[in-house]
Amino acid sequence: MTIRFFPIPTETMLNVTFTYSAGLSSQLRPDDRPDVVFSGRSNVGKSSLINRLCNRKALARVSSKPGKTATINFFDAGAFNLVDLPGYGYAKVSKTEKLRWAELVEGYFAAGRNIALVVQIIDMRHKPTADDMDMIRFLDDSGIPFIVVMTKSDKLNKSEYAAQTALMTELFSAFDGVSLYPFSAIKGDGTQEIEEAIIASLS
Repeated sequence: MTIRFFPIPTETMLNVTFTYSAGLSSQLRPDDRPDVVFSGRSNVGKSSLINRLCNRKALARVSSKPGKTATINFFDAGAFNLVDLPGYGYAKVSKTEKLRWAELVEGYFAAGRNIALVVQIIDMRHKPTADDMDMIRFLDDSGIPFIVVMTKSDKLNKSEYAAQTALMTELFSAFDGVSLYPFSAIKGDGTQEIEEAIIASLS
């Protein structure tokens, strides 16, 4: 496992357009191009990460209300698809809605798609939730390539940053070869390195 530290980047590499949304697995469209998938719990900063990578303010909708994104959103990035999974783990969503989300996401991963990389997102300020770890174990057990992006790094002071870095390094030491990327949507820290990981996954 490696943990990356980096300067503030100056460029972004993605040029994407929205394609479609799927609310049920039956609505997924076949596509031979590789998928780069963004996954994380509700309100973890997933949309902010996508917007920063794409150098766009509102490509992916940023909401103050957790659980609002209930579809898989597909974006055309030319040589690949950028796939935004619905956020998980929001307790106030109804049981019926949770079951629909589960069917949708499970259907996506069972569809035999060409998944180049999953960008698994966690909040750097906190220990990963049980849902976070379940998702990471699923990816690891399934042999799906993934990296872990730790959002909201700018909200930690120096000692907190060091402590959380040590915690995350220990937690993810069981997953061989997984790279951890601290990220700040506000400052841009980590953007270039995450872009490079995406490009490498497509090689």
